[in-house]
Amino acid sequence: MIPDPEGGRFATLAFDRAVDAPVTVLRQAWTAPAARAVWSAPSPEVTVEILESDPRPGGREVSICRGPRPPEIRCESGWLVLAPGCCVNHEVISAEGIAQSAALVTAEFAPRGEGSRIAVTVQLSSLAEDMAEGYRQGFGGGLDNLRGVAERMMLLERVIEAPRRLVWGAWMNPETLPRWWGPEGYSCRTARIDLREGGEWVFDMIGPDGTVFPNHHRYGAVVPEARLDYALHWGENGPKHADAWAMFAEEGGATRVTLGMIFATAQEFRQAKEFGAVELGLQTLGKLARFVGAD
Repeated sequence: MIPDPEGGRFATLAFDRAVDAPVTVLRQAWTAPAARAVWSAPSPEVTVEILESDPRPGGREVSICRGPRPPEIRCESGWLVLAPGCCVNHEVISAEGIAQSAALVTAEFAPRGEGSRIAVTVQLSSLAEDMAEGYRQGFGGGLDNLRGVAERMMLLERVIEAPRRLVWGAWMNPETLPRWWGPEGYSCRTARIDLREGGEWVFDMIGPDGTVFPNHHRYGAVVPEARLDYALHWGENGPKHADAWAMFAEEGGATRVTLGMIFATAQEFRQAKEFGAVELGLQTLGKLARFVGAD
């Protein structure tokens, strides 16, 4: 931390973490709302609920932080820059309607050997009491969590040569989703499906050899033609396997689909990779492309 030489309310804090994951994964973990909900709480006794999030330049994020004692802390952020190597946002922290601090947060991402590195600079203005120590603990704990999340996160992308409304419609239609979901040779048998915020999809995925894989998707935020967040469970009401999201971006008349998954444990992440989850996931996106007539 660089203190204000005049002893005022301003401070610059710097954080640095090495991460055993590619830059593309690390940056997605930093910006994707579903990922931020997983890692941003600085300690186990603190929870963070993201009320609103629009990860694009000019978009904003609103979250509530709840600790073991009141008051709740509200954070209102605005994204200024979302570039491959750098993201910048501003934020205002308030408690009981009174602003406590304002800050400019710059995150820089760079390759580091086979992994990557994140360097975060916080330019802080304390508006009530001195907030520097709270920021140091909060960002320090959050970045430690971020490192663990990125290291058990899988990221898949495909550009589908079809309009975003068509790709989104194929995904969010209960009649069409089961027809293409899953890798080559797999089929879906649905028990019930409700594709909306707070809804669920209970189904069996059936492999080419007849093996049945029970699945339960619980849906969180659904932003039309932009993103959906969901949790994957091992069978109906079973243990959570992963937190996941799908994002849809227009790209010259085509649609870039980004599918992210944060596995519950590092062991489950390793097992999924050994099972071929990356290749199987890309096959699923390939089936989506064929379904909308783009392949």
